[in-house]
Amino acid sequence: MRNIAIPYLIDCQVNRHNLILNFKIPLFYSFFKSLVGKDVVVELKNDLSICGTLHSVDQFLNIKLTEITVTDPDKYPHMSKNCFIRGSVVRYVQLPADECDTQLLQDAARKEAAQSKQ
Repeated sequence: MRNIAIPYLIDCQVNRHNLILNFKIPLFYSFFKSLVGKDVVVELKNDLSICGTLHSVDQFLNIKLTEITVTDPDKYPHMSKNCFIRGSVVRYVQLPADECDTQLLQDAARKEAAQSKQ
């Protein structure tokens, strides 16, 4: 596993299969909009992980998933096919590594950091 650190904005971990984004600043709204229709795993702050297809995301990084499954279906049997996740309860979003241009993310983060210093 290799770690990517983008100062002040976001922490990323990259392994062979997934890119994991830790939300700190809502910089990636347009990035997530480009991933609509892709399979993602959303880990919540209460340690629940929900796998599903990204249906939509808004400017607050609220996420709507379709065709979901949970990591522990015995503990959460009430989870239906679709769900809406408030952005403030998201810890990580795991994305397919082949869908993410990490260099583009790093450049965007650097540009945002430079603009915020001015």
